[in-house]
Amino acid sequence: MSRSLSLPVGAPGARILGFGDYRPRRIVTNEEISRRVDTADEWIRTRVGIAERRFASDDESVVDMSVAAAGKAMATSGILAEDIDTVIVATCTPPAPIPGLAPEVAHRLGIPAPGAFDVNAACAGFCYALANAADAIRSGSAHNVLVIGSEKLTSWTDQDDRGTCIIFGDGAGAAVVAPADTPGIGPVVWGSDGDKSRAISVADRSSFMEMDGRAVYRWATTKLADSAHRACELAGVEIADIDVFVPHQANLRIVDSMVRTLKLGDHVAVARDIIISGNTSSASIPLALTAMIERGEVKTGDIALLLGFGAGLTYAGQVIVCP
Repeated sequence: MSRSLSLPVGAPGARILGFGDYRPRRIVTNEEISRRVDTADEWIRTRVGIAERRFASDDESVVDMSVAAAGKAMATSGILAEDIDTVIVATCTPPAPIPGLAPEVAHRLGIPAPGAFDVNAACAGFCYALANAADAIRSGSAHNVLVIGSEKLTSWTDQDDRGTCIIFGDGAGAAVVAPADTPGIGPVVWGSDGDKSRAISVADRSSFMEMDGRAVYRWATTKLADSAHRACELAGVEIADIDVFVPHQANLRIVDSMVRTLKLGDHVAVARDIIISGNTSSASIPLALTAMIERGEVKTGDIALLLGFGAGLTYAGQVIVCP
């Protein structure tokens, strides 16, 4: 005798209630890096647009930074630990493959027995995790979801390699996602380009990150605009409706190229957090957006286009309503 299975009834949509961030205290300037490798402040600013970045201390972990950013997001959103039932940590820099970071993060935040897992989509990780959170809420699998992007890239960067040491920094950003009668997170547009999977890679557990910067630049500036347009289309908005643009902070030249390609108006607030934070992979989008909100550049109800992209090569974008 066959039986049909019952399914939970989810919410009509999901929305972000609040963001939080964590930036390590140590600021590393271009001048400091130039004392170690053959480079200069002007060369770095011209090539990638970075003036400084943050380095975590030796005893500061990805979990530590996740907890700090998540605690701030929970306080901002007004959601208590006992009200969260799912925790997702996006990261590509865990110290070991197991255990995952999310269960420990949840435990340290006092969240009782949540569903907890990590996502590794590299620099697109936060957008991947946000999509999972929104879909889980709409399907009824989750109610309130804590989404975190956290990276300690300095652990995987050769500080004597001029091609990478100038770029990467550490940090974490987080968001609390909750049910909504009116959707505040649009459908995700995601994908991958696996034939370029070696463009950014770590060969093995004893190696540092390697990157073909030119290949990534060409790919990002020529392939991703269609995904941005598609994310707007699926969310029912036009590019002209966008108030805020928050792409992954990989390179200031990539950010500015995307602004031109998408023909964003002068009224659009554009994230350029890379200038002071460097490339923080999955943490870059929530770090940038939190800072923009705190500076008053972004208002409640603004329409923001998020676009993550990086190693894999992976990409993901969605339109959100800012909390």
